[in-house]
Amino acid sequence: MNKMVSSGGQMSDSMLTMVCLTLSGGLQDAYSYFVRGKVFANAQTGNVVLMSQHLFAGEWADSLRYLIPLTAFVCGVFAAEEIRGRFWNLEAVHWRQIVAVTEIILLFCVGLLPHSMDSAANAITSFACAMQVQAFRKVDGYAVASTMCIGNMRSGVEALSRYRRTGEREMLRKATEYIGVILVFALGAGAGSRLLLLWGRQTIWINCVLLLFTVLLMMIPENEKEEKM
Repeated sequence: MNKMVSSGGQMSDSMLTMVCLTLSGGLQDAYSYFVRGKVFANAQTGNVVLMSQHLFAGEWADSLRYLIPLTAFVCGVFAAEEIRGRFWNLEAVHWRQIVAVTEIILLFCVGLLPHSMDSAANAITSFACAMQVQAFRKVDGYAVASTMCIGNMRSGVEALSRYRRTGEREMLRKATEYIGVILVFALGAGAGSRLLLLWGRQTIWINCVLLLFTVLLMMIPENEKEEKM
């Protein structure tokens, strides 16, 4: 994998950055499910299950409601990779900052869409989520997902088991970080579910603030090598 060493680097894989992204990920899932017609923006496994259920029941229109965000998620991953491939060697700005700014613009637009356009809102949200999960995948060198929990649960329990067997303090730290990320995701989803009652479809704009903070964090230099891939 290619690595870039600049005068500073940046903080795309710091825990503080991941906290912002994970809060955003939990809120996005709560938003799409509770505000936009019980469709998951992040948890595509749930969408596959629900889509298949409606397909086998012959409910074609309902199955399409879940196929749209699935397709958008795939396209979002592709778009993030295209941005990485095109802009990974820029000096002035990190390609992950481009992804985050794009996500801010997309989610701001989602908040403007009326409920008559819930399918479009879910598609855009899923697209943005996919860009995020593809671009931001590590904390302190560990693979971490900011928009879903199952992988983090598996990795956290694995690290905890290894710590019990070997006594490696690094494994305990790793397990603690995974548990922390899961709790932050739950906090984002729970807080989002309450804020939805106050702000409705504009609640998604909170994500824009969190992502803007992420972009600003990545402007802080670090004296470490930054992994670009």
